[in-house]
Amino acid sequence: MSRLRILLADDHEMVRKGLRATIEAHPGWEVCGEARTGREAVAEARERRPDVVVMDFTMPELNGMEATRQIRAAVPRAEVLILSMHESEKLVREMLAAGARGYILKTDAGEFLVAAIQALSEHKPYFTPKVSAVVLQGYLNPEPQPGSDLTPREREIVQLIAEGKATKEVAEALGISVKTAETHRTNLMRKLNLHSAADVVRYAIRNQIVQA
Repeated sequence: MSRLRILLADDHEMVRKGLRATIEAHPGWEVCGEARTGREAVAEARERRPDVVVMDFTMPELNGMEATRQIRAAVPRAEVLILSMHESEKLVREMLAAGARGYILKTDAGEFLVAAIQALSEHKPYFTPKVSAVVLQGYLNPEPQPGSDLTPREREIVQLIAEGKATKEVAEALGISVKTAETHRTNLMRKLNLHSAADVVRYAIRNQIVQA
């Protein structure tokens, strides 16, 4: 019987060590790779072809949502389990739209991680009771969601600007020309009615694209 291959993506080494210990204590499971940034997670997924990716939502360079979207496009058979500190119906809904199959809070990982990975390994969704309650509450009491009309590329650019990247660095990260990056930046700020990098930072924090 083949072993279940799991990729860990979290920017904190101690968290990865804890996750690895829990996973490798389970018979038939192995950690096939680790990533410290969202971009590393995408690259590792393309190379390692894992069965399950355990992904922190708050990742540098490329957040968990955009990394999930790219991983699912590159490795469709890989299921993504999101670990997050945020009890947000908006985030859960957007993560599902990006292709994640499960969502658990980091505070609940010790109790639910194994069950969540097992469910995803069988291509079944998994949510803890707390997350399910948040989603249900959001469904029963929907609210307008600011920033939900941004494209994946625009969200990437917002994150890079909010992390202090200059236009040249944005271009390098995205593999585009400096002129194209500048055009994207100008159009994005006009679309969101933002006027400075500080405005972008505030917008990114408010919409949980980056963490304060």
